Amino acid sequence: MIVIIDYGMGNLRSVKNALDFLGLENKVSSDPEAIRSSNALILPGVGAFPDAMETIEKLSLDKLIKEEVNNNKPLLGICLGMQLLFENGFEGLERKGLGLLKGSIVKMKDDKKNNIKIPHIGWNNLIYNKRDELFKSIEEGKFVYYVHSYFAQGYRDEDLVAYSEYGENRIPGIVRCKNVMGAQFHPEKSGTVGLNILKNFGELIK
Repeated sequence: MIVIIDYGMGNLRSVKNALDFLGLENKVSSDPEAIRSSNALILPGVGAFPDAMETIEKLSLDKLIKEEVNNNKPLLGICLGMQLLFENGFEGLERKGLGLLKGSIVKMKDDKKNNIKIPHIGWNNLIYNKRDELFKSIEEGKFVYYVHSYFAQGYRDEDLVAYSEYGENRIPGIVRCKNVMGAQFHPEKSGTVGLNILKNFGELIK
């Protein structure tokens, strides 16, 4: 059972629809018992980093997520959910994140001269930094769908699985440190490639 964590700021339905399509047992919940009894967790997210962390802490989900990660449960953060995995974010103000990955979330660089506009919205290809089970049977260079203005920096190179380039910005697309994984793009909106990544994530818990 995969629990999609509901803290009121995620694209819950589209993630659930993708898992349902793949035949992966799942539920949307913020119930501590459901989260503890799950085999894996997905932390989605759409919106601002400070608001998301405030809500997560009010619901005491930060402590629960950390407990489950320490129990070696697979966790996948998507978009804002991935950003929350890092140590802190600088979206309007500095705010501590979950601290499960080293690094900070900062605003991407605008470059109007080269038609590089923020936010970064649309399809971009993935370049491998290293091989990983999440990319099993997926060729390098495949395109995925991004919607974001902030991205991770100061991360450990060994945590970077794949990235995309957008002007001067090297966007960490997939990161992983043991059982903690993150996708800056939206796998559930990235066609066959995204579905294969979610399928591979599901296979980690079998």
